[in-house]
Amino acid sequence: MDDKAAASNEGDSTAEYDTAADNTDAGGRVSARDDETAAADDAGRPGPASRVESFRLLAQARADGEMVPLPRMLDGDDRRLHVRQTIREDHQLRIARHNEEAFGKFDKLAGSRFSFFRGTALLFYRDMAGEDAWMPTVLAAGDIHPENFGVMPNADNVPIFGINDYDEVFYAPFTWDLKRGATGFMIAADEIGGYGHGKRCKIIRSFVHGYVDRISAYATDHSEGDSDLREDNAPELIASLIKSAKSGGRAKWLSKKYYNETATGFKSSSKLVPISSRRDEFQELIDRYVEESGITVPMRAGAMRVKDVAERRGQGTASLGLVRYYVMIEGPLTDASDDILLELKQARRSALEGLVPPSEHLVEGNADRVVHGQRVQLVSGDRFYGSIKHRGISFLVRERSWFRDDMDLDDLSFKQWREYAQICGEVLAHAHALSDEAGLLDHDVEPEIVEAIGFPELFVDDIVRFADDADSRCKRDHQAFREDHALGAFRRIDLVYR
Repeated sequence: MDDKAAASNEGDSTAEYDTAADNTDAGGRVSARDDETAAADDAGRPGPASRVESFRLLAQARADGEMVPLPRMLDGDDRRLHVRQTIREDHQLRIARHNEEAFGKFDKLAGSRFSFFRGTALLFYRDMAGEDAWMPTVLAAGDIHPENFGVMPNADNVPIFGINDYDEVFYAPFTWDLKRGATGFMIAADEIGGYGHGKRCKIIRSFVHGYVDRISAYATDHSEGDSDLREDNAPELIASLIKSAKSGGRAKWLSKKYYNETATGFKSSSKLVPISSRRDEFQELIDRYVEESGITVPMRAGAMRVKDVAERRGQGTASLGLVRYYVMIEGPLTDASDDILLELKQARRSALEGLVPPSEHLVEGNADRVVHGQRVQLVSGDRFYGSIKHRGISFLVRERSWFRDDMDLDDLSFKQWREYAQICGEVLAHAHALSDEAGLLDHDVEPEIVEAIGFPELFVDDIVRFADDADSRCKRDHQAFREDHALGAFRRIDLVYR
């Protein structure tokens, strides 16, 4: 297997690499290069195992109506081996390069079942390969769960509430987001909320009812193109979150979290590694980004002068071990009170790719796919949102806003859990409804979704039962993962020998 094939088969990787560039950063995060794997192939050494094509064929067969077994039907040792192989495959390059953050990620997943759920989307979706092929296709966010909603800036730098993670975005049946989201709420309400089975099912019902009621409204009043969810028009629970996120101000936020002692650049910490020597390199990159993306630079960004650059370490769950930079842009006041932070985050292959039922709707390029999702589903979203390629790696670009925040689930009462779940369901319905406004769909999708839902109570019950089964399966998978992790299973990848 050549390196481009290996790269296209792994969630970590992009399909093309700059073989002339040094793709190693300060934290040991690296991307593969053509010449190294080609040399391994020429030498006859074992190549990395991949089941991507096998699962693509499985999804195709399932979508065609064939009665084929899915991995979720496995039990015992067969299931444990499937979990091990899938996680190894999903982190192939990071494990092979002995990436320290990848190993830290596995520690994090072992310590929390909700983290395990968040960090193993490929495992979740392989259990759904080809499912619901008859359902209407939408632009699915791909990784819906209670911590992937939050406060972020819109194009006017006004805080809005919505889906804040599009790394896995892909065109898929609308039910895929609902099933992922319902399972996420089921697990989080257990581990974080501490609720019993009955209350957790009620929380999920609120989530699905929120979706069903809102998508039904859009099918009749076509109001999905209306304004963002802001402090002035949001329910009190969300309005309070936005108000809290705005407290303090940019200058205080920069001083507390990012500035060095002279406020001339980034401080050094376990999470931030300044790489000021590469400032000129990133100035050229930002200049190229502005030119190629066609963004309109707001006055608050001044001349887009790069003040400093740092490598960001230890951020995220699924993305731990991927390359991530923070770029400090000097504000127009030049007094260290209004600087802007841009985040450059390595994009990777969606966990849904090759598993969703075949669709005519595709967006080429990992970063471009994510940008497409954000621009379709967030009305007037982050002005800096876009993509750029650097040293052979595709990066997402977005503003790291001082008021970016999410809900503290620990602080919610049971009533608030249900209200929050309902709001998230409504937000998801709004995102799906925009698939035919700015997305690739050429027809009115909301009436089709309502028709596919049929009897609402039956549909809600179907999703709740799916989430209940997935929750039980996640418990068993997590235990198997913990046992394998303790035995060192994720410090090597599966290889194919002659």
